[in-house]
This record gives sequence, structure tokens and C-alpha cells, in this order.
Amino acid sequence: MSVGAKVLPIDRDRFRYKMKDLSDATGLDRQAIHFYIQQGLLPPGHKTGRNMAWYTEEHLERLRLIKKLQHERFLPLKAIKALLDGREELFAPEQQRFLHNVREKIDASLSSRGPVERVSVHDIARRPGVDMDDIEQAETLGLATIVREGSEASISAAEAWLFDALGELRVLGFTKERGFTVADVAFYHEAMSGLFRQEIGLLSSRLSHLEPVEAARMIERAIPIVNQTLSRLHTQLVREFFGDSF
Repeated sequence: MSVGAKVLPIDRDRFRYKMKDLSDATGLDRQAIHFYIQQGLLPPGHKTGRNMAWYTEEHLERLRLIKKLQHERFLPLKAIKALLDGREELFAPEQQRFLHNVREKIDASLSSRGPVERVSVHDIARRPGVDMDDIEQAETLGLATIVREGSEASISAAEAWLFDALGELRVLGFTKERGFTVADVAFYHEAMSGLFRQEIGLLSSRLSHLEPVEAARMIERAIPIVNQTLSRLHTQLVREFFGDSF
């Protein structure tokens, strides 16, 4: 900190935790916490010096939630960030209540409730067009979470489809040698995350007057239609682009 620089006042009742306190309370090391801040999963603390920052109870609870989602629900970091970016506190109180109640009524197949089916990493690496480098890169990018138990490593079946799609594209010629990697999937994920946040905002503002059971059934039935619409819109854009004359 430069000489004469003004230190902003800090509310010690609110900003009570140092980095070590967060680490001790959650079991996460400093590097992991700094990584979450860099990735936008955790807000930065209140800096009081070049290497000193203070954190709040909200930071602690956010870290516990990230750890739970990653290690108990096996969600990848990209999915966790999308979830946190669309947290219910961003909505009005009545929308928050609506989202909470609908979540309790929605079909388990559309939620992370229930047992998690897992697929061996070694089995995935044996699929056509896929290797361990692809799997490790997907983990680094937060697109998949590898759970390691002794000599065994696995990925949830809900994430394994990514490698099926990757393998099929590789067979078609979209190979590493031509510059196509797992990282190319990331921009699709970012686009869909933004779209989904807008979708949740739309639903919570327009369906919040309904009973949760009715709203949940409507959403369940609408999802296949929306998925088909997105697919057709993409095809339409492709046709329009390649049909244009320049």
C-alpha cells in the first residue's frame, strides 16, 4: 500500500474473518478460496492492506455452499457459478418464495435430488475419440467433477454425456489436430447459463401467482418444447447464414 493511501473504514462487526478463518472453518485451502474469488464464485473481501483482507459471514456461507455443491452434489464449477449467479436473493421476496416452493414440487429427474449414478473415468477414456487429457481438461474448466476414491475415479452420468458428444464430433473430423478441444464447449455453457438466468427470471415473475404444484407441472411439460425450440432456432440460424450470399 502506498504511503499516504487512505484505508477505507471497515465494519468489524460484519467483516470478522481472515482468510485463515475461512480456511479453518471450511477445510478449504487458501489456494482454493483464491481460485473461487478469481472465477467469480466468491466476492472479494475488504482489503485493508496489500496482503490482508477481511470477510463476512456471507463469504463463509457461500464457501460452505460451494463445497457442498461440488463434493456432495458433484456439480462442476461452471454449473455452480451459473447457480450462484442466479441465486434467489436477486429476486423479489415473492419470487424467492415461488422458486423455493416450485423446487420442492418439481420432478426429481429435473433436480439434483436422489442418488447420483456414476461412470468410471477409465470407461469414459476408452470411448471413441476421447482420452484422459480431455477428461482432465474438462475438470480444469469446471465442466465435469472427478470424484477420486482410492484408485477409483468417476464422473456423474449427468456429465458423462459431454464426452459422448465430444467423441462423436471427433469421429466427424473435429479433432485436436485441427484445434478442436474440450475448451470449445465452454462458450456454449456460458451462453446457456445466461439464457437460463433470464428464463428463471421470466418464470418467477409471471408464474408466481400460481400454486407451486401447478407451476411445477407447467415447467416440466414446457421443457421438452423449449429444448426443441432452441434446437430448431439454431438450425434456422445456420441455414440463414449459409444461405446468404455475400
